[in-house]
Amino acid sequence: MSSFSLRVAGAVALAIALPFAVTACGGGGGGDENSIVIGTKFDQPGLGLKNPDGKMSGFDVDVATYVAKELGYTPEQIEWKESPSGQRETLIQNDQVKFIAATYSITDARKEKVSFAGPYLVTGQSLLVKADNTDITGAESLQNNKKLCSVSGSTPAQRIKDKYPGVQLQQYDTYSACVEALKNGAVDAVTTDEVILAGYAAQTPGAFKIVGKPFSEENYGIGLKKDDTELCTKVTDALKKMESDGAWKAAWDKNLGPAGIAAPAPPTPAAC
Repeated sequence: MSSFSLRVAGAVALAIALPFAVTACGGGGGGDENSIVIGTKFDQPGLGLKNPDGKMSGFDVDVATYVAKELGYTPEQIEWKESPSGQRETLIQNDQVKFIAATYSITDARKEKVSFAGPYLVTGQSLLVKADNTDITGAESLQNNKKLCSVSGSTPAQRIKDKYPGVQLQQYDTYSACVEALKNGAVDAVTTDEVILAGYAAQTPGAFKIVGKPFSEENYGIGLKKDDTELCTKVTDALKKMESDGAWKAAWDKNLGPAGIAAPAPPTPAAC
C-alpha cells in the first residue's frame, strides 16, 4: 500500500474512532453511564465531610446519595467533587458535576445561573463564638468592630456586608478555616447557617457555643444545570420520597442529632 493510501486509511480510522472516544468520556454533568459526579463540601462536619479514611459523611452526603440511588446509581458509582461556596455555579455550568448538594441556599441571584430542586432543608444564619465568650449575644452586638469570619461567595457573608456595615468581616475560602481562626483568637465569631455551626460545635464539645436567634431563613436546594427540567423533576421526586419513607429523618438524626438540634419538619420541595 502506498504512503498516500496509508495516510487516508489512518484518517478514516481516526474519524470513526473519535465519536466513540467522545461518547466514552460521558456527556454533560460529569461521569458516564456507569458513574455520577456529585458536588458537596469536604470540610463541614455533620453535613459534608471527607474523613481521614477517604469516606464521605454528613446530611448533605446522605441526601445526595439517596437522590443518586433514585437516579439509578449505587454509592460505589458516585464520584464526589469538592464544591467550595464560591465555585458552585461554575462547577455546574462547566458540566463538572451532575448536581450539587452543599448547604446551597436557593436565591434569586443564583437562579439566574443554575436551577434548583428543593428545598430539602430550611435553616437560618447564626453565630458561633468561644464557649467562654460573654459579650457577643447576637447579630447586633457585632457592630462594635468585632471581627467576624465567613466564607467568600456565601449568602451569610453578603448579608453581613448589606445589613451590618460596622462589623469587621473577614472572608476565608472555607468555614473550617474560620473555625480555626476563632479557636486561635484571630476572630471573635463565625457566621453561617445554624446547622453548619452546630456540626462544628459537636465536633469539639465544650469549645464553642451558638448564640442569639437565627437572623435569616435559608432554603437549601440541590443545584443543577440551568433549565434542566427533566433532571430537576427526578431529583424533586427523590426528595419527596426520602421525606415520606423516613430516610430524611434518619439522616438528620444520624448526622445532626449529636449536635443537640431536634429534627425540624422537612420542607415540601417546590415544583420545577
